[in-house]
Amino acid sequence: MNTAMDEREVAVGGVAPRRPLPSRRRLPGWLLALGGVAVLLVAWKVLVVVAGYPTFVLPAPEVVAARFVRAWADGTIEPYAAATIEEIAVGLVIGVGAALPLGALLGRSRLAEQVLAPYFVAAQATPILAVAPLIALWFGTGLLSMAAICAVVLFFPVTVATMIGVRSVDPRLVEMAAVFRATPRQRLLWVDVPAALPAIMGGLRVGVTLAVVGAIVGEWAGANTGLGVLINLARGSLFDTPLLFATLLTIALLGIGLYLLVVLAERRLVGTRT
Repeated sequence: MNTAMDEREVAVGGVAPRRPLPSRRRLPGWLLALGGVAVLLVAWKVLVVVAGYPTFVLPAPEVVAARFVRAWADGTIEPYAAATIEEIAVGLVIGVGAALPLGALLGRSRLAEQVLAPYFVAAQATPILAVAPLIALWFGTGLLSMAAICAVVLFFPVTVATMIGVRSVDPRLVEMAAVFRATPRQRLLWVDVPAALPAIMGGLRVGVTLAVVGAIVGEWAGANTGLGVLINLARGSLFDTPLLFATLLTIALLGIGLYLLVVLAERRLVGTRT
């Protein structure tokens, strides 16, 4: 029956109906990620074996893994990692707390953008490596100094994302707020922020990873503890290259963990995108 109808449609219209293509199953993202890690580890191992690098130059993956487990088991990395996490947490509070209102102001006021944008861009163009020693000089080498550096690094992407999000609010929502005679504060809380939330969370994804970089840079500039200090110790007085790689692995896992936390928060607040 269906075949006869198809032939009739071809005879009348001259075009055969398209049949749906069979759907292809996509591999899960976590499986692709594991595959990429496996390829990287194999390439790393092959490089060490073929080139014959000694352990103090480039340790093999299994050597780094063993040192990573031992360093966490004996408490070598834990206090340094705890200090870095604390710096990042305080820096996120300061940086996001300053970036959200400024981004909303720049998004709603062209005058504010014209006045503040040159200083804003100039501050962002200044390398953090050049600013970090100055911040350490002003605030010392403690928690406040490292948190300030984290805040400075993540401030720009979160501010820009907030500004873009506020400007992209549907004009119909703005008109509806005006019809209901919403105050500027009510419009900001109930219209602008919810509509701009996807863009804000996108900026926070970038900012949270940059905050990790800012913490390590600040610790290099001058700090008493933190993963950046442990890197200097591992490559300097301790001369422990496997520990250096284990510390780098800890920093990478910290950045991935913070990024995933932002993704989870985004899914709760915004929902999954189709």
